[in-house]
Amino acid sequence: MDTDKDPSGTSFDQRLHAARTRLEKPEKAAQAKDTGRGFSELGLMLRAGTELVSALIVGVGIGWGLDHWLHLRAVFLVLFSLLGGAAGVLNVWRLVRPDAITDGDSGS
Repeated sequence: MDTDKDPSGTSFDQRLHAARTRLEKPEKAAQAKDTGRGFSELGLMLRAGTELVSALIVGVGIGWGLDHWLHLRAVFLVLFSLLGGAAGVLNVWRLVRPDAITDGDSGS
């Protein structure tokens, strides 16, 4: 049962050490990887503004398209403008909130 069937002749301890070394490298690389929280203040403000404006533009575009297609008067435009604005605020909140997931909180 303790026979080594490795054709290369390396011992179990050497292979175990090599496997552990390979497993530790991705963990160190993941720790060193930038998580995106290192924004400068200007970069953060620009991204927050872009998130708000882009969500609002998408909402207005969908609302206008539905109103134009269904020949209605700004019903969907108002509805999707509000939804787009809310989506933009939610995106900005996700951008600036403290990272609750790393504290073990599932967000609820």
